[in-house]
Amino acid sequence: MARPSIVWFRDDLRLADNPALRAAIDRGEPIIALYVLDEESPGVRALGGAARWWLHHSLASLGERLRERGATLVLRRGPAAQVVREFVTDASAGAVFWNRRYGGPERTIDAALKAGLREDDVEVASFAGSLLFEPWTVTTGAGTHFSVFTPFWRACLALPAPRSPLPEPREVDGVRQAPASDSLDDWGLLPQHPDWAGGLRETWEPGEPAARRRLRDFLDHDLAAYDRARDEPAAGATSLLSPRLRWGEVSPHTVWHETVGAGHGGRFLSELGWREFAWHTLFHFPGLATESLRPEFDAFPWPPLDRTRLEAWQRGRTGIPLVDAGMHELWTTGYMHNRVRMVASSFLVKNLLIDWRHGEQWFWDTLVDADEANNPFNWQWVAGSGADAAPYFRVFNPELQAKKFDPDGRYIREWTAGTPSETIDPLVDLGESRKAALAAYERVKRGARA
Repeated sequence: MARPSIVWFRDDLRLADNPALRAAIDRGEPIIALYVLDEESPGVRALGGAARWWLHHSLASLGERLRERGATLVLRRGPAAQVVREFVTDASAGAVFWNRRYGGPERTIDAALKAGLREDDVEVASFAGSLLFEPWTVTTGAGTHFSVFTPFWRACLALPAPRSPLPEPREVDGVRQAPASDSLDDWGLLPQHPDWAGGLRETWEPGEPAARRRLRDFLDHDLAAYDRARDEPAAGATSLLSPRLRWGEVSPHTVWHETVGAGHGGRFLSELGWREFAWHTLFHFPGLATESLRPEFDAFPWPPLDRTRLEAWQRGRTGIPLVDAGMHELWTTGYMHNRVRMVASSFLVKNLLIDWRHGEQWFWDTLVDADEANNPFNWQWVAGSGADAAPYFRVFNPELQAKKFDPDGRYIREWTAGTPSETIDPLVDLGESRKAALAAYERVKRGARA
């Protein structure tokens, strides 16, 4: 009697270059595709609102594509270790395949599942589907994790090149009668009261086909200008692939090889490297979202939280045009240009002296591309507490940044027209608040030397 294979989809919502799916196909038994919405396991971070919106539509797309090829996507909800184990038993499955996760709680879940299922005589295998280089393969000469990007990326590039992407299967042989599935609509991933996702719908089309189209469009039309124009928020020169990579609608291997094949991409490929650096850092430091990577920053003298200022920053009402433009773009589209992210983040931490964790949580809830590695990693970089961090004395001046990267004000006009930002006074004086931040950082520096 056939014992079907289960492909457990996680942040790899695609058919092309999906090693777990390929392993199931090669095993030759009928396949059941499974997605588990886990909001209950200890340590697993619940998704933010914008991420939940994206997940709904990406799962809908994946389910449709699997049906077209002969298989069914089964949705279940609950603690993943329990749900998967019970599902394997109910489906009389003979094998379970998945692509690896790298956060601490997720690795604990997966390791326990792998051991338990093997005890039950179920074949289990995990694969490298989400990173170009596995975290345990990139280490310093002393065998430790890199804390600076340039030598990290140099070490990556000294390794064998990332493997070629696997082709998309034309058929996925599903079971004759799929197990019962939750209704995607019943999960309540989409906002209802109120429905704030209008800007997301106008901006994005989740799903693997749209991800592949976006990659092709970027390589054909924008890559050549990427190095020159990537820092200009109004230029439209960025790839817009970050949510696609976050949800695994396209793999980094596909992006890598198609970029190399396009004949450009040195700087763009290094941005893929920065994504790797963030995930490798999370692998070695699972507390990245709440703990300072540099312990001396635990002594930073954060003043009592000024919630009025925090809310003004969140709503784009700081009176600083470039910051407010970025926050309005974020609230409307679930996305913010990377240069503006750095400016807005620096303003919160180093001008308003608000703990970076408050900003990280807001981005987690409002960004469609927020993942558990890149979001806290980049906030710690801005704050000065993380890997390869911006020096404590580096405070982005939003006025100078606007003059340099938005000289005609096109981006600012697009995102602040008709908003209070046009008329309100700045929350703080940029010069005076910079001095206060430097004084606070100097106290940390003195404490580290003591």
